[in-house]
Amino acid sequence: MATKGIYGVLTFLFFLSLRVVSCGHSLRYYHTAVSSLGHELPEFISVGYVDGIQITRYGSDTGQARPAAPWMKKLENPDYWEEETRNGKRAEAVNKHNVKKAMSHFNQTGGFHVFQEMYGCELRDDGSTRGYWQYGYDGKDFISLDTERWVYYPITDQAQVGAQKWNNLELRDGEKAKDYLETDCINWLRKYLEYGKEELERRARPELKVSSQESGKVVNLHCQVYGFYPQDVDVKWMQNEENILSDEAKQILPNSNGTYQIRVSVRLIPREWVRYTCRVDHSSLEEPLIVRWHHRPEFFNFITGAWVTMVAIAAFIIVGVLICDRPAFCTLRNQCSPPWSAGKTRRKLIENLPEQPRRTWWKNMSRRSWRIPAAGKSRQADEWEKKKD
Repeated sequence: MATKGIYGVLTFLFFLSLRVVSCGHSLRYYHTAVSSLGHELPEFISVGYVDGIQITRYGSDTGQARPAAPWMKKLENPDYWEEETRNGKRAEAVNKHNVKKAMSHFNQTGGFHVFQEMYGCELRDDGSTRGYWQYGYDGKDFISLDTERWVYYPITDQAQVGAQKWNNLELRDGEKAKDYLETDCINWLRKYLEYGKEELERRARPELKVSSQESGKVVNLHCQVYGFYPQDVDVKWMQNEENILSDEAKQILPNSNGTYQIRVSVRLIPREWVRYTCRVDHSSLEEPLIVRWHHRPEFFNFITGAWVTMVAIAAFIIVGVLICDRPAFCTLRNQCSPPWSAGKTRRKLIENLPEQPRRTWWKNMSRRSWRIPAAGKSRQADEWEKKKD
C-alpha cells in the first residue's frame, strides 16, 4: 500500500496536466525509474490504465506482469502475460539507463532522482483517435513527442542531446511511436473495452455545489464536484465568458463508492455586475453543467441593513402602542394605566357599581382611553353612593 501511495503521488506531480475531460476512452502507460533504492519504491515500476482504471502492473520487485483489474483476469492466455512481462523488462532496462543519462546531463552524481515516461492513445466518441508520448525528470517536463510532425522536442536545455538522438533518421523513433499509437495502441484499447465493458461503459453524472468564504474584500470561491464516473473531468471557474486561472492544483480523489470528486478554488475581489460561474464538462453530460455564484453588492447589503432597522423600529412602536394604548399627550403612568391597576380603592369602587351604571362607566372609560378623573371616581359613582347612604 505504501508503494502504491508514493507512486501515485509521483504520477500526479508529473502527469497532472493530462487529467482533462475525454469524450471517449483512453489507454495509458506510466513508467517510473528511480536512481537509488529507498523511499519504499522499487527501482522500476510500470502500470497501465484504461479510462483511469488500473489494469496491469509490472515492477522490478516482482519481475512479473500481473492483472490489476478483476476483469483483466479474463485474459487467461499465458502468452499474453509472458509478452507483458518481456515488455516490462525491456522498459525497465531502458528507463534505468535514461535516469542515469538525465543525471549526467544535470551534472548530478548522487541523490534520489526520478525519470518518468507516459504514453497512450484515445478513442473518441466520433471515431477519431489521438496519441501522446512524454518524458519527465524529477517531476518536471523533459521531452515530448510532437504528434503532428512525429519528432521529439526538448523541454529543457539538458534534454537537447537526448531529443537529437531520438530524432536521428536512422533510428526512426518518431515513426515507430506513430505506428504504435495509431494502430497497436488503439487495437488493444478496443480489446480492453470489450473485456471490461460492464465496468468501463458505466456513467455517473456529477453533482455540483458552489460556496464562498469572504475575508475583507477578497472572496475564495469553491466549486465542489462529486459523484462522477469515469474519472476524466474538466472543472473551471469563469468570469462572464472568460476562464479564471486557479492557483491550486486540480486533484481528482476517489470516493468509497467507486466514483470521484474534485474541488476547484479561485481567489478574487468580486466586481459588481460580473457573472461568476463554475463549469463542469464530463462524458456523462449532454451539455456542460453550469452553476452561478451570486454576489451581493455592497449597496445591496446597505439597503438590506436599513430595511431591517426600519422594521425593528416599527415593531417597537407597535408593541409600545399595544401595551399602553394611549394618546400621544399621555405621559403619566396613572393616566395611562387601565382602572384595575389603580389600586384597591378603584377596584372596590368598580365592583360596587350597579350593572347599568357600570356599563355606562365602561363606555365612558373606553371613549376616554382609560383615563380616570383626579378625584378617583366618576360623577355617576358619587350619585349612587349618596342614594346608598
